Amino acid sequence: MSPTTGPDLLPDTYTIPGPPRGGSGSRGSGARASGSPGPAPREAGFRPDIEGLRAVAVLAVLAFHASVPGLAGGFVGVDVFLVVSGYLITGLLVREAVTTGRIRLGEFFSRRARRLLPSAAVVLGAVALAGAWLTVPLRRADLEHDVLAAALSVANWRFISEQTDYLAAGRDPSPLLHFWSLAVEEQFYLFWAPLVALIVFLAARAVRRGRAVRTTAAVVAGALTLASFALSLHWTRGSVSLAYLGTPSRVWQFGVGALLALLPWHRLRGPRPLRLLTGWAGLLAIGWCVLAYDAGTPYPGYAALVPTVATAAIILAGTPDRRAGRGAAGAPGLGVDRLLGLRAPRAIGRLSYNLYLWHWPVLVLAEARLGTLGWPAKVALSAAAALPAAAVLRWIEQPLRRSRTVSELPRRGLSLGLTAVIVPVVLALVVGTGTLRLLGPAGPVDLLGLPPGSPDGTSLLVRTAAAPKSGPVVPAAAQARKDFPPDGECEVAPSAVTSPACLFGDTTSPDRIVLLGDSHAGQWFSPVLAIAAQRHWALEELVKQGCPLPELDVVNPQLGRTYWECDSWRTAALERLRNGPKPKLIVVSALNRYTDDRRVLLEGWERTLAPLRALDVPIVYIQDTPIPGTDVPACVSGHTEDPAACEFPRGRAQWPDPLAEEIAAGRVPGVRSVELNSVLCPGAGRGCPAVLERILLYRDDAHLTNVAAVVLTPRLDRLLTEAGLVPATGAPNGTGTGTGGADGWTPVLRDDFDGPAGSRPSADRWQYDLGTCYPGCPAPQWGTGEIETMTDSTANVRLDGRGALEIVPTLENGRWSSGRIESRRSDFAPPPGGVLRIEASIALPDVTGPAAAGYWPAFWTLGGELRNGYTGWPAIGELDVMEQVNGRDSVFGTMHCGTLEGGPCQEPKGLGSGDQPCGADCRTGFHRYAVEVDLTPGAEQVRWYLDGREHHRVTADRMDRATWDKAVNHGLFLILNVAVGGNLPAALGATPGPATEPGHPMRVDYVAVSTRGGSRP
Repeated sequence: MSPTTGPDLLPDTYTIPGPPRGGSGSRGSGARASGSPGPAPREAGFRPDIEGLRAVAVLAVLAFHASVPGLAGGFVGVDVFLVVSGYLITGLLVREAVTTGRIRLGEFFSRRARRLLPSAAVVLGAVALAGAWLTVPLRRADLEHDVLAAALSVANWRFISEQTDYLAAGRDPSPLLHFWSLAVEEQFYLFWAPLVALIVFLAARAVRRGRAVRTTAAVVAGALTLASFALSLHWTRGSVSLAYLGTPSRVWQFGVGALLALLPWHRLRGPRPLRLLTGWAGLLAIGWCVLAYDAGTPYPGYAALVPTVATAAIILAGTPDRRAGRGAAGAPGLGVDRLLGLRAPRAIGRLSYNLYLWHWPVLVLAEARLGTLGWPAKVALSAAAALPAAAVLRWIEQPLRRSRTVSELPRRGLSLGLTAVIVPVVLALVVGTGTLRLLGPAGPVDLLGLPPGSPDGTSLLVRTAAAPKSGPVVPAAAQARKDFPPDGECEVAPSAVTSPACLFGDTTSPDRIVLLGDSHAGQWFSPVLAIAAQRHWALEELVKQGCPLPELDVVNPQLGRTYWECDSWRTAALERLRNGPKPKLIVVSALNRYTDDRRVLLEGWERTLAPLRALDVPIVYIQDTPIPGTDVPACVSGHTEDPAACEFPRGRAQWPDPLAEEIAAGRVPGVRSVELNSVLCPGAGRGCPAVLERILLYRDDAHLTNVAAVVLTPRLDRLLTEAGLVPATGAPNGTGTGTGGADGWTPVLRDDFDGPAGSRPSADRWQYDLGTCYPGCPAPQWGTGEIETMTDSTANVRLDGRGALEIVPTLENGRWSSGRIESRRSDFAPPPGGVLRIEASIALPDVTGPAAAGYWPAFWTLGGELRNGYTGWPAIGELDVMEQVNGRDSVFGTMHCGTLEGGPCQEPKGLGSGDQPCGADCRTGFHRYAVEVDLTPGAEQVRWYLDGREHHRVTADRMDRATWDKAVNHGLFLILNVAVGGNLPAALGATPGPATEPGHPMRVDYVAVSTRGGSRP
């Protein structure tokens, strides 16, 4: 999220192309070898004024990049270079066509390869290696990708993809960002040179071949120029980065230069003082652009016409008049070409390409190492960049250009260019591969393995979760960059004016929460979805990137102009809410930095909140989270052992929140406010952490990671529940699901296992299974091969005195004992056409590896008719809500039905979920496991949940109607037990042995049963 105007896509991050690909000050054959045409269509004379013009352009850009005060428009140097390049290269191609009757494309590209690529390869190689020393690992990985793109001449498209990607906010500029313009040039000439060659071929038999070639090429260039300029205007209105960096939107500037070379300007008659005035006016216009343009100038667009036409005027003014062997103005010493042709400008012009290549990496890498620098230091560094630039010019570029061995055959120059591409590519691959290994995993985070969040606000995580004091952060730095809310395309891009139909959770429910705002509202998607899902509500998301929810006039940095799409989207979103079904709750949030004018902000909020209040729906405002202002994942990647080094100033991160203050004062009726900043930035110190309790909090410079948002879910749930905005779910601290009554659920059973330590669970609710089989022993060893004896001893089944049940396997004299309890009631069933939900909060035995061999904790149900003789399995149905074996970091759920072998439930295996990831915290903290039997007409299914997230489903169409009804359409009883050994642990690779440790309990915080819908007696 960026403020009203942001730096990411504005011209201060752009650099200029290298000098035109011809001429170094040599004449005759030297100029020819370098690819420098003469200025006049019939002359190959060297143009010293153009060499000096390069100096003007490169100095403007260097001053701009050095942030010299008053020179904020120096980025127009790019336009100067593109026009000059189009003029020189087109002149070279046409002159060859006129004099030889053909264009040797091999020779053309060979000259460009040996002129440009070796110098670029040196810079790319130096940056690839320097990046390994000067940049942090995550930034280094990005840099090596930049090296690959720059070496392959597609840098502009890489930067377009990044800079138009709103979710890539907060990253530092690339040391190779300036290579975008080289890519633009190469892409253009890969198209333009063959096109001119084709024109030459078609005009080969024309009577006046030279005129035919010029005329046809001019018509084609004119058409391309007009089309490209129209596209540039269109893209400037819709995507500033695409307009600025895209090849199609820059073709028109090459085209202006090409038309200068193709049309007979030298034959124009007119007062020579007028041409002299034209040249000076062009130079003054470029200077005016440098002084008058700034980051707020819509660019390129119409504004680019001024430096483009001004450059054309300077070139035209210096074009020799064929009638006079002197300069265009005919008055030596008075024309702008005289000034530009002086020794100093020409010397800088000769160096300009290499100076351009070196200065930007020097500036960016220096700031990466030293921090933000002032403009005097940047000026000094830019001047220092002339040293490596001059060295490369003298000892690499010029020797290779003048080498007869290399220039003798085109294939040698092409081979040299190919080598100059391969070397930096190999370096980037080597450095990048090592960096990726160092960074560790970059895939999605396993949310099911996250430690539980604390609901009380005193910490981020539950204190009893026993998280290790040290270890890798979650998510890893590389993962954090991509740790976005899983809402797909529902966080709409800047160009969109409406949101799609984005409904999540229980989409069949008549009740829903609406999440409304910008990306700072979108970062709460996962917690709000979990809160909705726990109550079997739906979630509707109406979120737009960079769009303030208060009605404010802002400039969008991606679009580079007034963000009218935001106004249209806001109006459409409010209209959708006005005309749609009434929601249960509206959650709003937004960046708090679109304006620092308190009055304007509050007035903007009121214009938005007024129509929301008219809906007569509870509204809650989630206060904006801290803004680090720096690339947090990159910093953490460089401080893995000490992430505290990445903390950021509290005062800079947390701005005053006028809306929250007004709500607290009771001056905003109908709106409640909640905050989580006291958790994200605890205490009263000067800094806010980037990593808290091993959770990496931010994915960029402004947004929470999805992981951080997920672990904040219990806290947000509790705040909303205590504010009366959502009904309580009936679980401790608001972390349970579906037993409230106010949300449509009717509680049937709940046991929180309160009681003295060492006491038995309630005899009114629970009964014991004893021995090694059911009464009558229809299936010895409980039918599963397990080896323990079940007892009613408090050594095996007991309350812990802190609100939890413990089931403990024990070993005495070589004999295993454990506990297995069943609910007294066996009539837990969904009402006709309704839903039954069975849930428990469980911490699994805290044992793993060989010590856990044979452990088999489970929470499950059986059909109530089994109580009558314990026969009829599996047809009577079994629902395994949660099972785990051998201490593995995974759990699973299963449905059994049908026949003993095979059948629709594939017995004895059953229809299982497969392993569901559940990390070490599932052994040290409580997680919620639930199953729902849904007999709603048209949606008959059984669903399994872990912490409110559905992970498995079996629908009625998987089997015949009789099998389905016999399996689920009746009463059930509940079972909690910890088995030892048996067929399943053995099948998964472990049996109890000498290393198996007794005494590790399964702890149960609560068990709850509830029903919803249908008809109740």
